[in-house]
Amino acid sequence: MRPLIARVALPVPLDKQFDYQIPSHLFPIVGGRVSVPFGRQTLVGIVTSFSNESEFGFDKLKPIKQVLDSQPVWPEKLYGLLLWCSQFYQYPLGDTLLNAMPSALRKGKPADFATLVEWRLTITGRDQLMQGFGRAIKQEKVMRMLEPGAVSHQRFIDEEVSSSVLKTLAEKGWIESVETKPVIRDWRQHVEANVDKPKLNAEQAIAIATVNSGEGFGCYLLEGVTGSGKTEVYLNLIKPVLEQGKQALVLVPEIGLTPQTINRFRKRFDVPVEVIHSGLNDTERLNAWLSARDNACGIVIGTRSALLTPFNDLGIIIVDEEHDASYKQQDSLRYHARDVAVMRANKEQIPIVLGSATPALETLHNALAGKYHHLVLSSRAGNATPTTNKVLDVKGLYLESGLSAPLIAEMRKHLEAGNQVMLFLNRRGFSPALMCHECGWIAECKRCDAYYTYHQYSNEIRCHHCGSQQPIIHQCQGCGSTHLVTVGVGTEQLEKQLAELFPEYKTIRIDRDSTRRKGSLESALGAIRNGEYQILIGTQMLAKGHHFPDVTLVALLDVDGSLYSSDFRASERLAQLFIQVAGRAGRASKPGEVVLQTHHPEHSLLQALLTKSYRHFADTALEERKLAQLPPYSFLTLFRAEANQSEVVEEFLRQVRHTLEFHPLFDDYCLVLGPTPAPLAKRAGKYRWQLLLQTQSRPTMQKLLSSAKPVIQMLPHAKKVRWTLDIEPQDLS
Repeated sequence: MRPLIARVALPVPLDKQFDYQIPSHLFPIVGGRVSVPFGRQTLVGIVTSFSNESEFGFDKLKPIKQVLDSQPVWPEKLYGLLLWCSQFYQYPLGDTLLNAMPSALRKGKPADFATLVEWRLTITGRDQLMQGFGRAIKQEKVMRMLEPGAVSHQRFIDEEVSSSVLKTLAEKGWIESVETKPVIRDWRQHVEANVDKPKLNAEQAIAIATVNSGEGFGCYLLEGVTGSGKTEVYLNLIKPVLEQGKQALVLVPEIGLTPQTINRFRKRFDVPVEVIHSGLNDTERLNAWLSARDNACGIVIGTRSALLTPFNDLGIIIVDEEHDASYKQQDSLRYHARDVAVMRANKEQIPIVLGSATPALETLHNALAGKYHHLVLSSRAGNATPTTNKVLDVKGLYLESGLSAPLIAEMRKHLEAGNQVMLFLNRRGFSPALMCHECGWIAECKRCDAYYTYHQYSNEIRCHHCGSQQPIIHQCQGCGSTHLVTVGVGTEQLEKQLAELFPEYKTIRIDRDSTRRKGSLESALGAIRNGEYQILIGTQMLAKGHHFPDVTLVALLDVDGSLYSSDFRASERLAQLFIQVAGRAGRASKPGEVVLQTHHPEHSLLQALLTKSYRHFADTALEERKLAQLPPYSFLTLFRAEANQSEVVEEFLRQVRHTLEFHPLFDDYCLVLGPTPAPLAKRAGKYRWQLLLQTQSRPTMQKLLSSAKPVIQMLPHAKKVRWTLDIEPQDLS
């Protein structure tokens, strides 16, 4: 008998699915999209099952409007992973499924390749190739790329070619754009390009052989010091996978790491490489997603969201810089890409490699406990020498925009030797606060418990928490004085100061403000590698994975805040940051130097990092966590709640605490902390509180939350506040 009712998961914040009539002329499938009426709107949902019965009368059910797919959106194993994500992270199934597909599919567009823009040479352009281009280097680069045949517009973006160059060449009539559909070619015949490969050292060869000798699922932690050649290990592991006709997924933490990685993979392998990150438009993302599903590409490189891409035949997953905090989604489905990647590899029965110079303590704990295979690369690849580390005690020293005289002298020495210098300051803007010199009033955001950051470049003050901004204030709102001064140093101020101190050297600033435009980060990184800039200023964006062979001095200007933070993970993050930033120095044959400015040179954490290794720090930190029963020796769930009235939020979380503590599954090993105001107690006009649940095992946490959540949703104050659950949070603010 043909089923009459379809159960549909819809993108609504409810832990339930909805029943719809199946009209006789429509044939939906489980895992496929349908268009259905929901209230006054029409939504796209996923069919999860069929039935002939409903708790509502059949005549009360609305009919499905349209069936959008003739095959499931995801393969069976990936669909199973998404169901697991919904349960583990306690997030509605409909929202989970819709989050995992490109926005074009969410809008109901067909799951077919969209037209792409390609560029090709005209006849005039081919004639021009014979004559040369003089000093027009960028134009020549484009023309040479087009000489063998047409090139997609996306490829030019990946190769750091600006659209203005393409426009100029098109206006000259040398190139033209054409719209095409992607052609699926069989890439499995010959996978490796003819390029010179670096010679592997013994540790690299052992790591590769260990992974290749395993069968089915295996999780491998590749712990390699910065510059030890982890990428070369990845390339060698991917080669046999491609030769078997299988595909590879490479996850990187930041969009900024992708251009460098993509170029290296494209040069090495003669297979289509797709890129998936937040910088793509809807069409590009859909085409990349379909290429992986339909076996049109061999390798997918992407940020966090690329993990949920369907593959025709996935053979290996690689998670680079696995410790990075950006692998944790901070809103909607709060999943951790590293953990879900391990789960996906398990379901697909394939190997997964987690690479890092500074592994997360959770990952290291799993490796030391024997859950993961532990592979170590202890020496830098090639002839790169280890860096020398120095601490600068700045107590009592005059600081010019955060720079001490000894550091300025050190910079001058390296610059005069023809090298590059990198300064790390994790605070964008000109100054973190604007203060009245007469009465001490500070410009504060009216909607948050935070000060405005002064941005001189755009002549405004901005809140980095809620995004509100206004023109610069010229008069104190406390006493009326016009004597307003900036307090603290941001990357903008540092850039201005360096232009005065070193007018003969060019400075570039890389932060979220200076790299907003599409392609701007790629062109900035290209300019650095070409030696166009001698002084680099950056926030965390510049600390990860980049290879700058001429950088010989790296300085961290202000790390004291992390030494005394209330977050138990702050010391781990500082240790990782120090090692990663230090890893940017001396990556080629030139010796590198790392300078750390601090008011607390005697601090045990700094001493451990400077004189010993990250591993020594990690062993000590794990011991401390064990004594305090903190992760990875326990499991946390963070309840966040916010509303317009502080008392309502506090009372709601008190009710949540009561619900948890009197639950039958709440045992002697469970602990509830709070409710307490969040570290940022007010944001965007809402008062924020939080509650922490600590359990000794994941199964206990899951059973307790699954059982208590429906009760919490029925609490008297549940409808008056906005509340969320964060399973195994990385950020307690």
